[in-house]
Amino acid sequence: MTDMTQFRPQTARELKFRRLAADLRRRILDGTWPQGSKLPTEHALAVETGLSVTTVRRAYEVLVGQQLVERRQGAGTFATIRPGTVRPSGRAVGVLVPTATLYYPRVLQGIEEALAVAGARMVLACSRYDRTIERDAIDRLVDDGVDGLLLVPLLHELDDPLSRMAELQALPVPVVLMERRIAAAGPRDTTEHVCTDHESGAYLAVQHLHDLGHRRIALVLRADGPPAVPITAGYERAIADLGLSTAERVGARTDDWDFDRADAAVGTLTAGGATAALCFGDREASLLLGAARRAGLRVPMDLALVSYDNEFADVADIPLTAVSPSKYRLGRLAAEILLQRLADDGAGPVHQVQLRPELVVRASCGGISPWLARHA
Repeated sequence: MTDMTQFRPQTARELKFRRLAADLRRRILDGTWPQGSKLPTEHALAVETGLSVTTVRRAYEVLVGQQLVERRQGAGTFATIRPGTVRPSGRAVGVLVPTATLYYPRVLQGIEEALAVAGARMVLACSRYDRTIERDAIDRLVDDGVDGLLLVPLLHELDDPLSRMAELQALPVPVVLMERRIAAAGPRDTTEHVCTDHESGAYLAVQHLHDLGHRRIALVLRADGPPAVPITAGYERAIADLGLSTAERVGARTDDWDFDRADAAVGTLTAGGATAALCFGDREASLLLGAARRAGLRVPMDLALVSYDNEFADVADIPLTAVSPSKYRLGRLAAEILLQRLADDGAGPVHQVQLRPELVVRASCGGISPWLARHA
């Protein structure tokens, strides 16, 4: 007689991955993950469900076999477009971003989902923050026959950014800019764009710290980032509107931010009597957090921190309150505007959209009393 006990573990594993596959299939079909959207990574789903990565992987393999998802090398797992659910447009949209990491994956997800609904495809290029690469990539996309362009061009360090914007507008296909505009151009800026209102985001952070009782709020910057100028403007406007005294400002280029720079920044803040700081971005805020603790300061009791970006603010040693731009919505809206421009053959009003960020309150600013009760 065969000893069936040796098969029970295998049967249990089979049930687990098939139940997970059925649940994932249901969530795809009910729109939890719209067509073209990116599903969680195997590791993230394993953490969420409490199952092993192997079990999750087998469930995904079932969905691949059912043609409900597809794996894209280096990008992840995506819900597929099911035949008959969309009308293919045959359009190709060129997308240029500085990098496909950190800030931009959620932007790209929004773009990809909007294009998928329209039956269009994305052709992606990265400039790596290099002007020569950027120009070559745009030329190549146009030469390859894309119908329109979604661009994040390098403008903030140019001597004459208006000339560059004019060059982009003169391209033979419609262009929508993302996260790029020249506020100083005023009515001369005729570009179609979707941007984060970084000035409002900074204002929101200072207002929050003020409401918590802080009266000397510092500004710490990654000074070479394009958002640094509007963040500074929003910070200054909030300081003036709230009647606060001018506090310390610390700025350094991205490559200069290290442990020593963070230690020096904390020294500057404490010497000036700052009790709180708005810090752009998450990496710099995390370095500042570590420096504060090395200096014997308690966060948030001695120094409250608000980060700007919310890329990995939640995984800091003390989770960081953060200004969070709507990256996914920005990408999706930019793609929808470009698709509408293509459908209208260039007619219609020019869209110039600013999306206001939200503030995600965590432990680093003292806005969560249960955390304070546990850690005071």
